[in-house]
Amino acid sequence: MTLQNLLATAQTTTENVDKVQQLLQKLLDWGISAGGHIIGALLIFIIGRFLIKILNKMLARILIRRHVDAGIQSFTKSLVNILLTILLIVAIINKLGVETTSFAALLASAGVAVGMALSGNLQNFAGGLIILLFRPYKVGDWIESQDESGTVREIQIFHTILTTADNKVVYIPNGALSSGTIVNYSREDTRRVDWIIGVEYGENFDKVEAVTRRVIAADSRILDKPAPFIALHALDASSVNIAIRVWVKSKDYWDVYFDINKTIYAVYNEEGIGFPFPQLTVHQAKD
Repeated sequence: MTLQNLLATAQTTTENVDKVQQLLQKLLDWGISAGGHIIGALLIFIIGRFLIKILNKMLARILIRRHVDAGIQSFTKSLVNILLTILLIVAIINKLGVETTSFAALLASAGVAVGMALSGNLQNFAGGLIILLFRPYKVGDWIESQDESGTVREIQIFHTILTTADNKVVYIPNGALSSGTIVNYSREDTRRVDWIIGVEYGENFDKVEAVTRRVIAADSRILDKPAPFIALHALDASSVNIAIRVWVKSKDYWDVYFDINKTIYAVYNEEGIGFPFPQLTVHQAKD
């Protein structure tokens, strides 16, 4: 190999080494820059979550201090938390080097698809606003809707949370609640308690009525107005049915219902008023 060829080979090797060094330097610079962005984004996430937590607590205290309705409190806190989280995500994306204008354009271009995908949630959001505006129920009310019943625990932006009598938690979409039938058992201060009590045929109705009125009068939770109502309801197949209707405070409904059931059973037995059993009369054909 001639000297000229050796020099050319050495020059080529030097150029390749320079290119590798330049590439490594670029990779190092990119790594440092990307690492800085990632660390910055991580710091923004940690600090942002901390600030969101503090702001949520401040908002909760302000709402409590101003005696805002519990349903509006839960709805507002849920909405503010989502908005602050969205702002935090945008800040993190911006720190990672993604232009927020490009990000906004991407969201705008995907708006139609997202809107279609979230149409149900948008309906639930609108339903939540309608519920807070017209207030068919509030936190603490016992309601029945969508084949579920329970105490309203929270009214969030998309769902209303119920706690059932057996301590299950039920999430009902606000859209269904705002457009469906709702039975609110807590709206009025008083409720009517109804019983249908069957007694044997042959029992003296006046005696049954007098004994029943004595039982009702002995319970101080039963209201005098409207006056208790007792009547012969029906002549059934095996029993004479007595209708009893009284009014109580809504909070006393179930206690009165079960207690009067127990008392009537005991007192009727003491007074010799018989409870019927199902009967079947068989007629034997004659030869």
